[in-house]
Parts: sequence; C-alpha cells; structure tokens
Amino acid sequence: MRGKISSMTNVKIKQAAGLQNRKKREKEGLFVAEGIRLAEMAVESSWNMVYALYMSDMEKQPRGRALLERLEHDGCPLYEVPEPVYRKASGTDTPQGILLVMEQQRYSLSELPVREAPLYVILDGVQDPGNAGTIIRTADAAGADAVILLCGTVDVFGEKAVRSSMGSLFHIPVCMDVAAEDLLAFSAQRNVELLSAALDQNARPYWERDFRPGCAIVFGNEGSGVSDSLLARTDHLYIPMYGRAESLNVGASASILLYEAIRQRRYSSQQQ
Repeated sequence: MRGKISSMTNVKIKQAAGLQNRKKREKEGLFVAEGIRLAEMAVESSWNMVYALYMSDMEKQPRGRALLERLEHDGCPLYEVPEPVYRKASGTDTPQGILLVMEQQRYSLSELPVREAPLYVILDGVQDPGNAGTIIRTADAAGADAVILLCGTVDVFGEKAVRSSMGSLFHIPVCMDVAAEDLLAFSAQRNVELLSAALDQNARPYWERDFRPGCAIVFGNEGSGVSDSLLARTDHLYIPMYGRAESLNVGASASILLYEAIRQRRYSSQQQ
C-alpha cells in the first residue's frame, strides 16, 4: 500500500514525532529506525514494521527504489511526504530520506535460549545512548548471546542509540529494565559467573581471567561505574592504562573485554 501525506497535523506524522520521547515509546511500544541502511537491516529482520515515511528522492536512486519495493512486498504501508513534513517526523537534523515506525521487540531473561557457556553483556546505569548503541553493536560483532539492560539504563529504542547500534539491535536479543536481583537469580540458574569492569584494589588485569566458561560482563555508568550492590557480587577486572588518560570510554572497554573473551574462546584451545 502506498499513499501520500502532506499535512503537518496528520496523525502518523504526529505519532512519529512523538516517538522521540521515551514515555511515548514505552506507552505505545514503538520506535523509529531512520536512514536507508537501518531500514534495509530492519527489512532483513523479523521485527514488525508499522509504516514508513519517505521523501520522493528515495525513488530516484536504485537502492532506495529497491528498498521501497521490498517494503511494499512485505506489506509495510508507505507514505510519501514533502521535506518539511518529513523534518517534523524525523529526530535528526539532516533528513535521511526514509524512516520506519516499528514495534519494539523486548526479551525477558526466561526467553533467552539455554546455551553451553553463554556470553552475556550487562549494562548497569549506562546513560549515553551512543555508548549503549555502540556496545550492542560490539556485542553483536563478538557473537555475544544477549545484552541485558538493568533498571536505570538508557532506553536503547531512542533515535541515537538505534542509530549507533547500526542495525545490531535487530540481530541480538536485548532484555530491558531488568532488576539486579533478577539478574543474580538468572546467573545462578544458568551457571553464569558475573564479572565487572572496575578500577579498585580487588580488580585484576582482564587477561588473567578465563572467559571460556559461561560469564556475563557488567559495564557501569560512565561516571560512577558499576553499582556497589553488583560489585559486591562479582569478580572485578580492569584494563591497565599506560598513558595519562584517567579512564576509557565504556564502549571502548566493552570492545577490549569482549574480544579478549572471543580470543580465548576461539583461539586459546587451538594453541594448547
């Protein structure tokens, strides 16, 4: 189905614009994925697309035309809109030409598949959406089994987090608003050890840790780190710094630790 929308007050335009607000996203269970690359990745996923808004230039390029044809084939309603109307619906300063309004797909801990020696990524109070999206992207690249967001962590369905994930949000299970107590019970049930990225006297260099058994690595708030309640229940790891930097960005820390885990899991046994 294809149509056109020219009014700023159209209900779909107002809805898409409203999804820039976290409370609106949570209430409606929807979010926006904007840009041709994200839209292409969304089409390849199993996530439900409610409708798409696009500018006429999208049909003038082969890649955009192919995307619109695929969306139409998959039954996603398409609405062509002029640039001023698109700008109202969009959350970006520079129009990307196409945005999808999509249903959120949330997982509970109990829905995560039971695997031997799983690798989970835990976000505890991470507030920057760019960091959260980057960590989801890194977790996907490293082949982690899921990303678990504890209560108080940024909403990963916000525009910046979705964009920073570069489509990995559609590939890896993400559990949201998980209570710390539920995480502890889950880790005990699944025989998964909790590890925290931390800087304290109880921490040891990350390369001394065996990441091959089932584990979940906790990354904390950009300013205050992992919460005290979890620090008391986890093994502490740190990344040594040899220059003058005070700390590493949490996204960079996640990359280092996850790829050390993958190095050990994929290559250590081959070298023994």
